[in-house]
Amino acid sequence: MAEPLRVPPYTLFAGGLADFQKPATLNPKRGQRPTPHPKQSDNKHLNTPPIPRRFSIVLPAKNEAAGLTKLLPVLKRQHPEAEILVVDDGSTDETLSVCEQQNVKVILHPYGIGNGAAVKTGARYASQDIIVFMDADGQHDPYDIPALLDKMDEGYEMVVGARRAHTQASWFRLFANGFYNRLASFMTGYKIEDLTSGFRAVRGRHFRKFLYLLPNGFSYPTTSTMAFFRSAFPVAYVPIHAAKREGKSHIRLFKDGVRFFLIILKVGALFSPMRLFLPISGTLFMTGIAYYSYTYMTAGRFSNMSAVLILSSLFTFLIGILSEQISSLHYRGVEEDQRRTVRKKKAE
Repeated sequence: MAEPLRVPPYTLFAGGLADFQKPATLNPKRGQRPTPHPKQSDNKHLNTPPIPRRFSIVLPAKNEAAGLTKLLPVLKRQHPEAEILVVDDGSTDETLSVCEQQNVKVILHPYGIGNGAAVKTGARYASQDIIVFMDADGQHDPYDIPALLDKMDEGYEMVVGARRAHTQASWFRLFANGFYNRLASFMTGYKIEDLTSGFRAVRGRHFRKFLYLLPNGFSYPTTSTMAFFRSAFPVAYVPIHAAKREGKSHIRLFKDGVRFFLIILKVGALFSPMRLFLPISGTLFMTGIAYYSYTYMTAGRFSNMSAVLILSSLFTFLIGILSEQISSLHYRGVEEDQRRTVRKKKAE
């Protein structure tokens, strides 16, 4: 196997991989029909039809040698025409050796930049229009991939594998994910079944539009899901079974949980500002009015605190309007991309 591609931090990807051909364009030719996937006689796990097109599989990995040892042979056997990209995010175990033994393409980060950074690297180098992201720790079942792609054929631009409740790692994560799902559903105005699932199929040209918004840490699913909803790209969910991971999790419950909560608020303020600022403004205003009524009835005066609360509600409302205008700037190219998608479907 040729030398893996080593990626300097925060630069375009220098270095070389002899058998790795960087795509000349991110978009397929208009009107070009996807190459059908050959019939697979051993794909009986979910009784799903053959995969209808070529696609890329991106596996962000940091010290995931144990999971990749089991996962890569199954992926190569079940999806021989898929492009498999492993992004090694500064692993110190045998991750690279496992990939070399399985003869898959590897992109190396010189040190651990983050799971989100590995996802962005893989998205930049994926050559197919449809990209499947999945964890390298063995939690995601390769036999679920056809279900995601079948849903994509129905006109969706992102399909997320929603973990069943009984497959969550712990009751705390089940509770936390439920809270995040409800909060994100409120912020976007759409029902979100699994906000933090890393198992998803996306349209690559849409996903790459939001790479600059994705964090380098573990919360790329949160940002990308809310960005797709805000951009009016259809998103669907497919129930999946998440197995127990191989090796130790890199997610710290309290620290990363607080970070997820803050990211939801940040993304909500970025994509749906009025859904965040309007309730706050309304609460401040009603509190100010209530306090004014109390002081007027008990002391016969208009207190300074009432004035502060009412003015704060006004300023919060104006900030929300300004944020809404700024938010619209992120979607200047979305309409043209949607028209291009429509023209492509008509040509097919």
